[in-house]
Amino acid sequence: MGISYDPTKGLFHLRSPGSSYVLQVLETGLVAHVFWGGALRQPVELGRIAPQLFGEAPATPVLGEAPYPRLSLDLLPQEYPAYGRTDFREPAYQVALDDGSTVTDLRYQSHQIYPGKRPLVGLPTTFVERGEDAESLDLTLADEHAGLEVVLTYTVYRELNVVTRSARFTNKGSRRLRLLRAFSGSVDFPDDRFELLQLSGAWARERHLWRRPLVPGIQAIGSTRGASSHHQNPFLALLRPETDEHHGHAYGFSLVYSGSFLAQAEVNHYGQTRVAMGIHPLNFSWLLEPGEIFQTPELILVYSDRGLNGLSQTFHDLFRRFLLRGPYRDRPRPVLLNSWEATYFNFTEERLLELAREAQALGMELFVLDDGWFGRRNDDTSSLGDWEANKAKLPRGLKGLGEAVNDLGLAFGLWVEPEMVSPDSDLYRAHPDWCLHVPGRSRSLGRNQLVLDLTREEVRRFIVDRIGAILRSAPIAYVKWDMNRYMTEVGSAGLPPERQQETAHRYILGLYQVLEELTEAFPHVLFEGCAGGGGRFDPGILYYMPQIWTSDDTDAVERLKIQYGTSIVYPLVTMGAHVSAAPNHQVGRVTPLATRGDVALFGNMGYELDVTRLDPEEKAAIQAQVVRYKRLRALIHRGDFYRLLSPFEGNETAWMVVAKDRREVLVGFYRVLAQPNPRPSRLRLVGLDPALEYELVGQGERWDGDQLMEVGLTVEPYLANTGGDFQSVVLHWRAVGPGKE
Repeated sequence: MGISYDPTKGLFHLRSPGSSYVLQVLETGLVAHVFWGGALRQPVELGRIAPQLFGEAPATPVLGEAPYPRLSLDLLPQEYPAYGRTDFREPAYQVALDDGSTVTDLRYQSHQIYPGKRPLVGLPTTFVERGEDAESLDLTLADEHAGLEVVLTYTVYRELNVVTRSARFTNKGSRRLRLLRAFSGSVDFPDDRFELLQLSGAWARERHLWRRPLVPGIQAIGSTRGASSHHQNPFLALLRPETDEHHGHAYGFSLVYSGSFLAQAEVNHYGQTRVAMGIHPLNFSWLLEPGEIFQTPELILVYSDRGLNGLSQTFHDLFRRFLLRGPYRDRPRPVLLNSWEATYFNFTEERLLELAREAQALGMELFVLDDGWFGRRNDDTSSLGDWEANKAKLPRGLKGLGEAVNDLGLAFGLWVEPEMVSPDSDLYRAHPDWCLHVPGRSRSLGRNQLVLDLTREEVRRFIVDRIGAILRSAPIAYVKWDMNRYMTEVGSAGLPPERQQETAHRYILGLYQVLEELTEAFPHVLFEGCAGGGGRFDPGILYYMPQIWTSDDTDAVERLKIQYGTSIVYPLVTMGAHVSAAPNHQVGRVTPLATRGDVALFGNMGYELDVTRLDPEEKAAIQAQVVRYKRLRALIHRGDFYRLLSPFEGNETAWMVVAKDRREVLVGFYRVLAQPNPRPSRLRLVGLDPALEYELVGQGERWDGDQLMEVGLTVEPYLANTGGDFQSVVLHWRAVGPGKE
């Protein structure tokens, strides 16, 4: 496994256990994409598998270069295609020269293959802890006329079917260059027999699955909101039409970035497909003075010949091992009680301690104080930026409250929204130019707030200093970092006119700098990302915060779709999942407490309701849920996740987690609506060891692994009540004895 180079044929072969990625330097110095898919013993030349690409095509301009005088870039599969030189498809990058022209022509210069993986300056990336975990390639291309150098960096992981890509631009000339587009990667496929899978939605219904066939032209998803957004996730996959959860070929693309992005698949007139992904080019440009460098975010490519579930499991393993960082990557995640839906802004210290005492009695481990603790914050109209405890609510401050919570036997956590400022705040009155704004234009509001300008050093320093002071002032073990407003009037008083279109990306770079400083300074703090719920659920945030609040919608039925869709890319250990009150505060639905617990179990389980108003039966049920979660969380967070029944396709949902050694299994089954005279639901499990015997924990019932997978089990006998809506059951199996012959 690793990277090999054949200088006689110009072939680079990036090989993982079950996949190959092949590119070729042609005699002209152009770099062609040859293949990405299942593992090859030996790479193959492009001219052998597609000789027609070097012939003439009707109405197609040609480069006219020896030894391929009839070669057109409009047909050639390319590694990093440019604009303006016979390729009429969308380019991976575009550069404006000082003379106003936008034609560039990158050719191979050199390469370097090396063990391990280098970080990207200022950007989150997947990483390795040992050099032998991966091998990397730097492929240097240049346009000497433009003075442009581009280094394409690839990493292949030795144990996973993963290739990562990024591009680094350097102005090697004496004239200014301006980047107009700089995608992280582009991949050309020889055909269009694919379906595109995307994760789309809105606030409170994030990451729903959408699957559709490719058609001629461009199919695209993206965000221009300054964040990866509730509406689109920085992920897409191409699936063969016959591909399902457990069979068939799947190609996944995930961008390690938290800002505006574009992902698109373009099908040309010959049925070739080009997938490209990176920073959204709308309202983006980047000035490169002589000697300056621009680095794109990292793009992750995952191949699976085991269907969509195989694709997901590779992403899950990669993120758990090589993206999440810090001590909480491997630690058990605490069961928490969040104060928000219990009190909203209306609380006192004694009221909070009343909640915390009850949380401790129920077995919870962490109490989190949400919004409303600072400044004069009694609603969402004021005080963001004034990060001082409201003494009318907290007379002993955060320190006194945190110590009192600790004395109860709980860790203490806090909500913050440091990237924002309220117009009604001391911070805004002192520094009205610290927000993103355009001179002469009014400042639009979202949730009564503005976005602080993180492109500016003084603003970043203020956030680091103030949040750092808070974390040092009290025994804070957890921070929920929220972001409730997208970017408008995207401009910075700290940038000159010619760099205004750099603002949105510089903001994200500034955010990453702030998060790096704070997470390094406070490694004992568990940071959880949030953006109005799941509005910034992306790999870039996970690099700094090992879990993210999956959605503000805590309704168990809605969460089936949200958590199911999120699992396409992200492991369960990254998902915040809470049990909340019924009727639910977002949709008004009344669901059984057991069902709410059975859904939240498959994530980082917590509670967000007024536990002081529960009756004894409800308290006993929550105590049992907490005990169960603590017993099972290592399996849930580290095992292989399988989706069995989709909430997007029917009335029932099912999923399961299998331990890596296949000796422990956890199955969740959910039926949304009751039906008259229903047919029995038979569930066939997957991923077990067919030679093992499994015992149903607590019931003593035993099944062979092959029986559970091939025959399956009828669910109805295990449901507590087969009547009524919103039924669920969780089944826990353990292997008994050694495997059979």
